Amino acid sequence: MLQISKVKLRDFEIGGEKLTILAGPCAMESKEILFKTAEALKKITTELGVNYIFKCSYDKANRSSLESYRGLGIEKGIELLKEVKKEFDIPIVTDIHTAEQAEIAAEAADIIQIPAFLCRQTDILVAAAKTNKIVNIKKGQFLAPNQMKSIAKKVSDSGNQKIIVTDRGVCFGYNNLVSDMRAIPVIHEFGYPVIFDATHSVQLPGGGGTYTSGERKFVSTLAKSSVAAGADGLFFEVHPNPDEALCDGPNQIDIETAKNLINTCNKIFNLIKNEQ
Repeated sequence: MLQISKVKLRDFEIGGEKLTILAGPCAMESKEILFKTAEALKKITTELGVNYIFKCSYDKANRSSLESYRGLGIEKGIELLKEVKKEFDIPIVTDIHTAEQAEIAAEAADIIQIPAFLCRQTDILVAAAKTNKIVNIKKGQFLAPNQMKSIAKKVSDSGNQKIIVTDRGVCFGYNNLVSDMRAIPVIHEFGYPVIFDATHSVQLPGGGGTYTSGERKFVSTLAKSSVAAGADGLFFEVHPNPDEALCDGPNQIDIETAKNLINTCNKIFNLIKNEQ
């Protein structure tokens, strides 16, 4: 039987016997939205008995235009993440965009996330590894899943074995992504837990001309499919009102949708685990 490494975080294991959820708003908009989302998602995941990690970005540096909303910035953003962590006693994942940001982000984050577009950038991977935090590497849309082995090796060769890999689809023609669920067992062959990003995978990059659009209606289909294919966890961008979100609104889901979907996916996860 294939051995997947279990990554310890607080009192649970990513890649263990419970589904792991990484979820929260796309970009930071306000403390009110952060707290409302974190409180609701912690309640949902606690009731369902799944592992929960709060996700939010202090800066979305790869926006489509200079006018696109990016977030509150690293200084204010990290302080707000510290407040969320303290108030709700939940672990944090956030992304970095330069090697220099790694140590700053590590002040609040339990998991340092490498954005998909930056997943081959050696200096960023090494800096993240050296924080000794868990490193979540998002697979670039331009890469085949087997290419993640050498990318993860940059982190492990830097002295950090706490690695998880997130899939989020592959570029398919113009302004579209396709999710091949074979990526999950392929990445598992390297021994790492696999998270599936169900909301970024429905993006239509550049589909809005000067902004990225998305097809929220397919989030549920992809999330359920990925868990059935063996994913250890799911990544969702969740917002109290996605249609009014300042970033990635078309592919974010609301809190009630997240509750129902996590519940369904947890049932699928447990069914798959019991068959192994």
